[in-house]
Amino acid sequence: MSTFDNATADRPIGLTAPSGIDRAAHHRLDEAWLAAAWSHPTTRVFVVSGGQVLIDDTPEGGTEIVMTPAFEAPVTETHRYFLGTDEEGVSYFALQKDALPGRMDQSARPAGLREAGLLLGPRDAGLMVHAVALENWQRLHRFCSRCGERTVIAAAGHIRRCQACGAEHYPRTDPAVIMLVTDDQDRALLGRQVHWPEGRFSTLAGFVEPGESIEQSVVREVYEEAGITVGEVEYVASQPWPFPSSLMLGFMARATSSEIDVDGEEIEEARWFSREDLTAAFESGEVMPPFGISIAARLIELWYGKPLPRPGSFNRTN
Repeated sequence: MSTFDNATADRPIGLTAPSGIDRAAHHRLDEAWLAAAWSHPTTRVFVVSGGQVLIDDTPEGGTEIVMTPAFEAPVTETHRYFLGTDEEGVSYFALQKDALPGRMDQSARPAGLREAGLLLGPRDAGLMVHAVALENWQRLHRFCSRCGERTVIAAAGHIRRCQACGAEHYPRTDPAVIMLVTDDQDRALLGRQVHWPEGRFSTLAGFVEPGESIEQSVVREVYEEAGITVGEVEYVASQPWPFPSSLMLGFMARATSSEIDVDGEEIEEARWFSREDLTAAFESGEVMPPFGISIAARLIELWYGKPLPRPGSFNRTN
């Protein structure tokens, strides 16, 4: 396995850069403090709806979430989520609505995390990840899993309480492993899911099962999806992935076998690539590199030794 001492080792993983936001969880149950924070003139608010927010380009060439003071924010009775405060004491809230508000100047545009995560700075990307994750959980967990009665929002959006049986429900996070597997020839194993377009290859991934360690999950998922046995497993980094509620745990793994046998249900095709093979496949257009904010690209880059080409950066010759 190649070391992480290469041109990509220090590149940030999407959605993981320090945001400068203190989530200030100790304030979530303090209704007086929350009311004062909401009414403060420096407080900033944005709407989240269906996993999207409004973003806008700045005169300086960046991109930011469209935020307003609290007194200009749309009215909502319950779906108001406290996200934290910054170093200057500014508080941030997200409002969950059925639709994003319109903008008279028409310059703002709706965007989900896959687009916005590539454009926003660390502060806004961190706020959006938090808000989207809460919205996903709130929309899917309106009823008590113990007694079936409707639950109500508490703790500034971070708890749902059942007034019938007294149960408290907390935001769900599903751990998932994502791994780049290499063999004794230092080739990388990449697979293509059945619903992906022809040529799209990436790392293998899967959810951690009950009663299973994350290392055991790596071994099991690789064997189930590609028929490859794995020995050494090395943790790299994690990434929040609220689509709708995952936490991606990234690994490098060493194969102890090489004969591929895909499951045909999730993975349609898997191949071993040397660095030379992968470069040639990129240049010919046979393989499209993973792109966007996923940790998959960073795991491949750690092995590849340099940044992956951007989509469309090679002219197809086939």
